[in-house]
This record gives sequence, C-alpha cells and structure tokens, in this order.
Amino acid sequence: MADQRIHKLVLGALFAALCTILTLVIQVPSPMQGYVNLGDCGVLLSAWILGPVYGAGAAGLGSMLADLLSGYAHYAPGTLLIKLAMAAAAGLLFEGIKDHTRSLLPAQLISAAVGETIMVVGYFGYAGLLLGNGLAAAASIPGNVVQGVFGLAAAITVYALLSRSRALAHL
Repeated sequence: MADQRIHKLVLGALFAALCTILTLVIQVPSPMQGYVNLGDCGVLLSAWILGPVYGAGAAGLGSMLADLLSGYAHYAPGTLLIKLAMAAAAGLLFEGIKDHTRSLLPAQLISAAVGETIMVVGYFGYAGLLLGNGLAAAASIPGNVVQGVFGLAAAITVYALLSRSRALAHL
C-alpha cells in the first residue's frame, strides 16, 4: 500500500513536470495577454492516467509553475484552480465512462470536452472578473478553444501510443 502511494506521488511529480514543459515549450501569443500551448495535453494525460485526485494535483501544480516561470504570475492562482478542476472533472468522467464503452475514445472525448469547457469558462471568468478585463476577456475564448482542441488531439494520440507500448499496463 505504501509502495503504491509512493509510486503515485512519483508519477504525479513527473506529470506535473510534463504539464510545465508542455506549457513552456510551444507558446503562441494570444491577443489577451496569454498564450496558446500544449499544456492541456499533459493535463488530460494526468487525469486519464493518474485519476482525478493525483491527476488534478499534478495538472494544477505543473500548469501553475509554467505561469510562474514564463512571466504570467498574475494568472498562476487562476491556473492552479482551473487546471485542477479541469483534470478532476476529466479524470472522474473518464473513470466513470471507460468501462461502459467498447473503446476508450468516447470516454476520452466526453471527459476532455467537459474539462476543456471548464478551462475556457474558467479563464474567461478569471480574466473578466478577477483581473478586471470585463467582457473584453471574451477575446481569449477562441485561443483557449484552439488550445483545448490541440490538447485533446495530442492527448488522445499520446495515450494511444502509450497503450500500444504497454507503458500504461504498469500504472
């Protein structure tokens, strides 16, 4: 039991690092002081592989760290909560749906759609209300949708590759 918890903690730390790296590696600036990145790939993989608790922790901390390292510290508190909620919801839905379908794709698509919706709405609310951008924060919605779609496509692809390599069998 203790070995299993240590294993999950180590994987959580690795996935937090993955979320940070995927967020920092490719950054395409968006009109609303932010950027589009592949961090959502790491967030979704964290949720699907580690589950809602460890996956949410890894996603929230890793994504927040990326904001701190890239000069977007004013987004860090929002990112922590938004990515945590995104991964928790995606992880819960994925676990609830995957055993009731023939393939994992429906579970991935549904859980990611809900998670990405949380991300888009969360950043709109954070920028609009807490950062004081008001309705101008709506300008970030298209960029966040694009980020979500790329994150989803990348996560499904990477998950399929990991499944074929049997890397997921040991998790």
